[in-house]
Amino acid sequence: MTREPRPLGRTGVDRAAHLRADDEWLRQAWAHPSSRVIVVDGGRVLVDAHHALVRTPTADAPAGERYFLGIVEKSDADQHIGMFAVAAKLPDPAPHDTRAATLRDIGDQLSDAEAGLLAHASALEQWHMRHSHCPLCGAPTVVAMGGHLRRCVDDGSEHHPRTDPAVIMLVTDDAGPDQRCLLGRQPTWPPGRMSTLAGYVEAGETLEHAVVREVFEEVGVRVDDVRYVASQPWPFPSSLMLAFTARARTIELDVDGVEITEARWFTRDELKAAIADSSLKLPMRASVAFYLINGWLSGS
Repeated sequence: MTREPRPLGRTGVDRAAHLRADDEWLRQAWAHPSSRVIVVDGGRVLVDAHHALVRTPTADAPAGERYFLGIVEKSDADQHIGMFAVAAKLPDPAPHDTRAATLRDIGDQLSDAEAGLLAHASALEQWHMRHSHCPLCGAPTVVAMGGHLRRCVDDGSEHHPRTDPAVIMLVTDDAGPDQRCLLGRQPTWPPGRMSTLAGYVEAGETLEHAVVREVFEEVGVRVDDVRYVASQPWPFPSSLMLAFTARARTIELDVDGVEITEARWFTRDELKAAIADSSLKLPMRASVAFYLINGWLSGS
């Protein structure tokens, strides 16, 4: 097995953040016939039979909050080609040869540009759904900055989209041909599903300490040699997954029984055999957990 690219860590989109405050540019971009909209409904979008996002001309877009996602194509002759998201209900039933899907469903099947667009649109929609009122005074807030800000209509305070950092780590024991990795199982997962350990970063905590703390809390293993690998947005609703490897200093397992109900050490051969006979199911291919495990299996 070879290490695959991070499906949700890719993007081919220029977010053009410098244009978000330019209301006239956004108005012109929305009115331009080349601009397109992705309709987002509770994290679901329409995809066609080829697993591509359905892009609607802005003139045909439903009413709803608008979020500017960036510029996918840009040429000297035409600077007003933009991508937007609109938060609105999807048609039910879905139009012919389309279906509703979430980022979990199709994240690994999208192009770089579309993976970036959908991660961006989903994260913004989820945040806006939860922040309709000002946390300071309780008054309504309105969309500003192309969807990257909400402004209180009463006190004028500005509120930015929230991102929650979470660490996710592949723990291994001694190096060598018999090196093992540690996988765990959450109680809500389907039978046979196992993955890397993970947890949220606490207030005032470094990423490295979060790795050490979470591993010990969940399975009772002490780790060191914490090394950063990659990051990936995970808008369910607002996480940023920060992937690490760590080396086990102890190997005795003491599962907490709450967040993790089962944990096991696997050699590469044992893990490959369990995958082959379907006794173990890896996390979905769009996840950075799969990226970590697959990379370890391939020896990279």
